[in-house]
Amino acid sequence: MTVSVAIISDTHGHLDPRIIEIIRECDYAIHAGDICGENVLAAMQPKSAMVIAVAGNNEPRCMVDFPLPAISELELPGGKICIEHGHEHGHHSPCHDSLREKHPDARVIVYGHTHKMVQDKSALPWVINPGAAGQTRNHGGPSCLVLSANDQTWDVQEFKFEP
Repeated sequence: MTVSVAIISDTHGHLDPRIIEIIRECDYAIHAGDICGENVLAAMQPKSAMVIAVAGNNEPRCMVDFPLPAISELELPGGKICIEHGHEHGHHSPCHDSLREKHPDARVIVYGHTHKMVQDKSALPWVINPGAAGQTRNHGGPSCLVLSANDQTWDVQEFKFEP
């Protein structure tokens, strides 16, 4: 059985409608922080209704009454995803080695913070960043990733939209 996971980050209070449509086609959804609004989480409606979200460095200012964990996990066929915002592993460019050391039992580590899409498959676990799914510093348009996973194969597809 293959499952799909929409992976987003750094919405800063606005989730692009094209990404909402991608999330609706997936089994699960992940938000890697800097959500900045319960409206964003409410708009995330994957097929299973399961949304995993972690706090970003901006959450203390904008979601005070809605606490989120700093780190979360999602078990999938064939392995585990670990999710954190990434800002504690280097402010401007989180260190992938540091993330791998913190989550050695993961198959994939998801982080956000930089607003730049990354797929580092040079070592295990993979380290990926979906970029920014909102309007703030999205480097040419909102973006997200979709992970397809089964017991044998994991694949990550990139989506980047015009501003």
